[in-house]
Amino acid sequence: MIGKIIELPKITDPRGNLTVAEELKDVPFDIKRAYWVYDVPGGESRGGHAHKRLRQLVVALSGSFHVTLDNGRERETILLNHPWQGLIIETGTWRTLDDFSSGAVCLVLASEPYEEDDYIYDYDEFLSYVNSKL
Repeated sequence: MIGKIIELPKITDPRGNLTVAEELKDVPFDIKRAYWVYDVPGGESRGGHAHKRLRQLVVALSGSFHVTLDNGRERETILLNHPWQGLIIETGTWRTLDDFSSGAVCLVLASEPYEEDDYIYDYDEFLSYVNSKL
């Protein structure tokens, strides 16, 4: 398995549930950046890249979407559809997010601030990068 689903604390309450994610407790890294993706038009994809240093926790806050992960040797697709579950994506993993349901909101907690040189956007370059790390 390339990605790892983790359960985040879910506090159930008749007034509405609450889930929390604390760095180095629930999330296995320091959180340096948070962003969310929403209003993705039908048929569109997000992602389509890998990171050299960045680790991420991806959560479907609302709705659902698929995350396809590729480490250069194997590929897997994971459905995210519970706001109390997060998908850990490690460095050197190509990711694509697609099949967003209407109203889906994707939260990403990242281990690093935005750095353009951390991104690999070309799949062949990604394969060269991961093969050089073996």
